[in-house]
Amino acid sequence: MNDKKLDLLALASIPLVMTLGNSMLIPILPLLEQELSISSFQSSMVITVYSIIAIILIPFAGYLSDKLGRKKIIIPSLIITAIGGGLSGFAAWKLSSPYLLILIGRFLQGIGAAGAFPVVIPTVGDMFEQEEEISAGLGLIETANTFGKVLSPVIGAALALLIWYAPFLFIPVISLIAILLVAFLVKSPIEKKEQKTTFKLFFANIKTLFKKKGRWLISIFLVGCLNMFVLFGVLFHFSSLLESDFEMKGVMKGLILAIPLLCLCIASFVTGKKIGSNKVLMKWLIVFSNLLAGMPLIFVKDEIGIVWFLIILSLSGIGIGVSLPCLDALITEGIEKNVRGTVTSLYSSMRFLGVAAGPPIIALIMDHVHGMYITLAILSGIGAAIALLLIKPKQQSKPVNMVL
Repeated sequence: MNDKKLDLLALASIPLVMTLGNSMLIPILPLLEQELSISSFQSSMVITVYSIIAIILIPFAGYLSDKLGRKKIIIPSLIITAIGGGLSGFAAWKLSSPYLLILIGRFLQGIGAAGAFPVVIPTVGDMFEQEEEISAGLGLIETANTFGKVLSPVIGAALALLIWYAPFLFIPVISLIAILLVAFLVKSPIEKKEQKTTFKLFFANIKTLFKKKGRWLISIFLVGCLNMFVLFGVLFHFSSLLESDFEMKGVMKGLILAIPLLCLCIASFVTGKKIGSNKVLMKWLIVFSNLLAGMPLIFVKDEIGIVWFLIILSLSGIGIGVSLPCLDALITEGIEKNVRGTVTSLYSSMRFLGVAAGPPIIALIMDHVHGMYITLAILSGIGAAIALLLIKPKQQSKPVNMVL
């Protein structure tokens, strides 16, 4: 694994960029509402538009990465991401009514996101033969993803102090850094000439795969979706609450938001290091971590102190942080390389669905705080039940091999 450290670090820059490009906008959404005179629901669309187009395109990006190669999809996707961020920033800078063009820029960012982070997961799987190395590599990728979430509120709030649309203009800068790292440090695996996939074979392979392993694959998809729905729903509400109830703005608000995300990041890193290839352990960690994510949320009430709120959200963050690398490893290690991009892209689509649905749904119901958090706790409990009842790994299970 030591000889692939630079490759892994370059790949880890992609989820870091994608997370910063999305999550650092969360702390500035209330400011966006003030500057553009829009509602909470309209501001949530800045997150949701990005995620919806990504959901639609991610499976096709996975298919193309299986067919054409990972880097050939990742680099153009990062370029599109940079263009989208630049367009949103330019619109906010130069136009008197920039909301629509900001959404178009976010739409382009979503297109770029579809071919960037989701393709990283199968790329890591391609790099290693040993399942322990795959788990450790995916743990690093998930840690970069969560570390991006830790940095996002602080960087977003700090940039907004310069001018409110600065976070949009920062996206092309970090995208360019990722492009250079991937272009020069990630070595493409040798592609076999016989690996040619028609669209007809693509669907046939997916059909065969889901006949054999559909139950646990769909279960992982659902748990991943629920994890991201709860995470982004909580972040959206907490960001609004810090301004409305606790009168916190700017960098201080970003630092407070970062605390539960730091707990999530550390949990992801430690879990990725420890799980190895033990799929049974992964299953039980998913069960208990989803219970841990949900149970503290039951105690959130309409009037709650910020310290108690942070403790609750940090415990929940630890739960989600443990769950995500286990889900990544299960779905990557159990699938043959020649369809890995397609299957992990479907998983990523479901995660993006959670990201897309969380903020607007929470925006509609966040006047009923206790009921909202009870609902989020129940969703985490459903995730635990799905893992308990439907994910049944065998320790030495062989991956499904597709003939392409």
